[in-house]
Amino acid sequence: YKGKPFWYFKKSQSEPINMFFKKNDEENDLAKIAALLIYAAKIDQNYSNSEEKIIKQALIQFGAKESNLNEIINLGKEIENNSNQILDFTKKVKNMDEKNKIMIIETLWRIIYSNKEADIYETNLMRRLGGLLYIDNKLMGDIKVKIKKEFL
Repeated sequence: YKGKPFWYFKKSQSEPINMFFKKNDEENDLAKIAALLIYAAKIDQNYSNSEEKIIKQALIQFGAKESNLNEIINLGKEIENNSNQILDFTKKVKNMDEKNKIMIIETLWRIIYSNKEADIYETNLMRRLGGLLYIDNKLMGDIKVKIKKEFL
């Protein structure tokens, strides 16, 4: 390689391939939402069936068909497993309208309170997501109180 300019070399073939190449845009968007919800469900090291049920219900609200719901969940798990930060799957949610962002935040709090309590990791995640998604602190607090009442 002596004497070759730096731009001559090809990028490494070991770079990750875009995992969304095989799905349509709607399924990709739903899988990214699923990844965020799954991330929240796993953050307390206890991903339960009740949390997955909440995630499935939310995805149906966002337009997923029951016929491919498990496929979207599995793709969401793959995205979440291959990601090293929440920014990777908050980009889609960040560009949603306010109503849909609120639905996501409500779902996240439902996932968190499905086991009747919120630990420090879960509350820290929600504080970070509030900032990333430009959700007002008062609105975040109001949603938290509303959802907490559903479970307690």
